Amino acid sequence: MRRLLVALVFVAVPLAATLIHAQPGARSESGLDLPLLDRSVDPCTDFYAYACGGWTKNQPIPPDRSSWGVAERLQEQNETRLRKILEDAAKATDPETKKIGDYYASCMDESRIDTRGATALQPMLDKIAALSSARDLPPLVAELHTIGAGAFFAFGAEADFKEASLVRAIADQGGIGLPDRDYYFRDDPKSVEIRKQYVEHVGKMLGLLGTAVRLPDAAKATSVKKPDTTQPAAVAAAADTVMKIETALAKASLDVVARRDPAALYHRMGPTELQVLTPAFTWSQYFKGVGSPAIDTLNVTVPEFFKAFDQLITSTPIAELQTYLRWHLLHASAVMLSKPFVDENFRFYGTTLTGAKELRPRWKRCVQYTDSDLGEALGKAFVREAFGPAAKEDTLKMVRELESSMETDIKGLSWMTDATRQQAIVKLHAIANKIGYPDKWRDYSALSVVRGDALGNSQRANRFEFERQMNRIGKALDKGEWDMTPPTVNAYYNPLQNNINFPAGILQPPFYKAGADPAVNYGAAGSVIGHELTHGFDDEGRQFDAQGNLKDWWTADDAKAFDDRAQCIVDQYSGFTAVDDVHVNGKLTLGENAADNGGTRIALMAYLASLGAGGGKTLDGFTPEQRFFISYGQSWCTNSRPERERMLAQTNPHSPPHYRVNGVVSNIPEFAKAFSCKAGQPMVRATSCRVW
Repeated sequence: MRRLLVALVFVAVPLAATLIHAQPGARSESGLDLPLLDRSVDPCTDFYAYACGGWTKNQPIPPDRSSWGVAERLQEQNETRLRKILEDAAKATDPETKKIGDYYASCMDESRIDTRGATALQPMLDKIAALSSARDLPPLVAELHTIGAGAFFAFGAEADFKEASLVRAIADQGGIGLPDRDYYFRDDPKSVEIRKQYVEHVGKMLGLLGTAVRLPDAAKATSVKKPDTTQPAAVAAAADTVMKIETALAKASLDVVARRDPAALYHRMGPTELQVLTPAFTWSQYFKGVGSPAIDTLNVTVPEFFKAFDQLITSTPIAELQTYLRWHLLHASAVMLSKPFVDENFRFYGTTLTGAKELRPRWKRCVQYTDSDLGEALGKAFVREAFGPAAKEDTLKMVRELESSMETDIKGLSWMTDATRQQAIVKLHAIANKIGYPDKWRDYSALSVVRGDALGNSQRANRFEFERQMNRIGKALDKGEWDMTPPTVNAYYNPLQNNINFPAGILQPPFYKAGADPAVNYGAAGSVIGHELTHGFDDEGRQFDAQGNLKDWWTADDAKAFDDRAQCIVDQYSGFTAVDDVHVNGKLTLGENAADNGGTRIALMAYLASLGAGGGKTLDGFTPEQRFFISYGQSWCTNSRPERERMLAQTNPHSPPHYRVNGVVSNIPEFAKAFSCKAGQPMVRATSCRVW
């Protein structure tokens, strides 16, 4: 489901002409992580290497991870805290605490899961086997969707793009198992190899399942109750079938760059119009199956996709549709099945796609799954331990200061006319700030968690969330709801709600520490806040007004001036190499790069304003401005495997960490002044890119 969230994934005073260094090994006065620095590097040549060289050299990627950075380290610290909470909860008696404890304990009961194998899938497999024609698909697809299997397309609830106070149903492209539609079509050798390995993976998984597959001679299917790997030709044919169907769905889908334009994803229509698009798929049966209320209007994001979907299901033999559905049921369930399925799932999605060498320990995976399915029940306990009222108030204070700086920035823009400027300030003042955790916690009392039934708990949790989404349709938008759980190390801006959201999980050291040097807090947490604020005015966010409606509030001249400045950022980042022969996609990453640049700039403005006329003192041998930039740089210290870098460069709207640092500081004149950089050095661009 396309969610319009943009997340983080995660005049200076005169300074001395020479850079002052703290002594190696010295205790930090400011809270900077001094061992992360590589003092042999000139900060004006490669600031990321200067700020993070110690991390690069001394923090190898753990074998169970595809990357290892300060954000991952913090997430692991949070997970360790959550593990203790969940182990204690497994012994609790009060219903809410017992529920998260039972979910976690069921996930941890590996011997019971291994004994059951894939037998828990049998009821759903029987329903797929009973499918007799494409006309019978709607209720079956509906049931698969409610338990988390993403067959054919996605369906959910979201604020109406042009009437954001109301939640409507939304139908979107989907139904593929590779990370993005272009994975099915790139012709470079690496992409061809990944497709080959994906087909092999699908075959191995279906072989483990013992799926009932039709052979070329239409031989009768064998039982699916136990693994059957005796028919390699049939299994290979089944995997080819999955690839053929998914390729057809991918061909009809928009690519990741096209999906950055909200207008391209808004096609409001009634159920009758949708039915005309897909005459072979009865939507009234599907709506009944997913338990939606009466739907009078919905957003069909990509109409051409649904036309192609209808043609696909009418032209594909029923046995092939069954094969495809079995695969997506298995794919969605794999992490909660027995060890052979878990290992094969990890081999492709963990090792092939991201380069991880080992499966994460089971407790870490079970903490992650519990957080995903019962995040606010678990988050309530996390907040009690890790995020006090003082931290929330301090963060709100910093947010207000950054909002003030952003208003100053908007008022001073030479390229914006007053008509647009006034609307920008109205939107800025309307941004709501959500810090730490929800004001009202989610009620999980209707979710049944059964001790010892790991897969069933996962499916029931998916159904609970799906029904919760269906219950939102046709109702007023509740802006108090969160799309991230409290322990998450991330943040996001929601353009349809015009609010910024900072979970308690990221408001921890090294991003934020109560009582720490303000330069360090502003450089890390302040830049995160500025990043999310700026998303309200990036190439996507600027298309929504103060109330969250998709509405053009720009004059034509101002829109062109914005696009001209944004193109500078597109060109700059397109020149960066992510890995091997893969460049950063400047168009895909434009919003995040604009937010990095603008957010860091306004965080610096807010910090300098907080210093007052007296300025700040030198700590750890660094001036206040130097500490600000070092803190910003160190918030992105990351080591990453090349497989992961390749995947992210092709699918993710964020630039690699190296460029999230160097790309930003090279555009900020105050950085060059702080570190006495000279014209012509790599961290000093001859023409700086700047939107905000």
